[in-house]
Amino acid sequence: MASSLPEKLDWSAPTLMEDHIVCSTEVPAGNKASFRETSLSGRESRVPRFYHMISIINFLCFSSEVLDAIENVIQDVLKSLAQKKAPVLTLANRSDWRNIEFKDSVGLQMIPHCTTKQIRSDCPRSAPKFALMLKILSMIYKMVQNNTYATKRDIYYSDTLLFGSQSVVDNIINDISCMLKIPRRSLHILSTTKGFVAGNLSYTEEDGTKVNCTCGATAVTVPSNVQGIKNLISHAKFMLIVEKDATFQRLLDDDFCNKLSPCIMITGRGIPDLNTRLLVRKLWDSFQIPIFTLMDADPHGVEIMCIYKYGSVSMSFEAHHLTVPSIKWLGLLPSDLERLNIRKDVLIPFTKQDQNKLASIQKRPYIACQPMWKKELEIMAASKLKAEIQVLTSLSSDYLSRVYLPNKLQFGGWL
Repeated sequence: MASSLPEKLDWSAPTLMEDHIVCSTEVPAGNKASFRETSLSGRESRVPRFYHMISIINFLCFSSEVLDAIENVIQDVLKSLAQKKAPVLTLANRSDWRNIEFKDSVGLQMIPHCTTKQIRSDCPRSAPKFALMLKILSMIYKMVQNNTYATKRDIYYSDTLLFGSQSVVDNIINDISCMLKIPRRSLHILSTTKGFVAGNLSYTEEDGTKVNCTCGATAVTVPSNVQGIKNLISHAKFMLIVEKDATFQRLLDDDFCNKLSPCIMITGRGIPDLNTRLLVRKLWDSFQIPIFTLMDADPHGVEIMCIYKYGSVSMSFEAHHLTVPSIKWLGLLPSDLERLNIRKDVLIPFTKQDQNKLASIQKRPYIACQPMWKKELEIMAASKLKAEIQVLTSLSSDYLSRVYLPNKLQFGGWL
């Protein structure tokens, strides 16, 4: 267990510093100039404002990096064709645990020299994926050139017969991001957001829209372009990540954000999407306040908590932007069920899938450095019972917001 939250601490929001990006003015050599136009006509003003100039320079730097990376891929394809060889694309094995290393300060990250696989254009099994990757690379190239954006869903619906399913598009986009070593948001591809945020937080979106997340009956949708938000202001003393939308909404209805102390609440409504994870990381970088998780006491809830804290294998190549290793497990702890005398008849028996999921989590590298987590998982495995957060209503309808969370936060009941 940890010590309780200090009663008097200056947790006011620190002054946010703007990022400064140094951009090389070197013009790409060789045939690359033929790939795109480099004219800045229409973008320049005789007396440009300083920040407008910085914005343009930053955009051109990011655009040049992405376009250069795509051009290198296409040039390799053309070179193979000129040599009468079948072009191939080389991808990292993102789902292979042998390519993953664990670091306390980062979480799960891909090792520098990982095993790879080839997507060949002359193999019947991989040729379709090779073609689809070139198709999506072409779409990304045009979007970056024109400074336009699309969601993964937009890309899929641009030609549903060609792509076949949304999951095919999602997988290829992640492969491209990993292959180019460029974050997905810099490829001008946005994720469809499903997460919500509420509480003591305000910010300005990229288009100038001011957003106030002050706790009320309605939450704010997590922004689709987290990278573009600025002027973040908060006096929250902690952040609470809630697994489920129903629990999140109940806490909103109970005015939890203001009753105990100012806080920020976020939910990914189950497994978090990329934008929700990016926002959690951005808020941590901006305010450096304690972050707690409120999950079901089951293997699925533990898995979701681990994604926020340590990341996932498939997105390990972006770990530095997505993980927050300082996240604490506030509840619902397996040991809480016995401590609170929760009736056995309101608990749910494990399924075979639950047993397999828990066994998989117990073998992961980060569990070895979390002895208290390991103990809680052993309690769960021994009981073969799981519980949803709503089980606390068996004690009283408002037990979660009136008793459970205040006591946990006051007396340090987190791991």
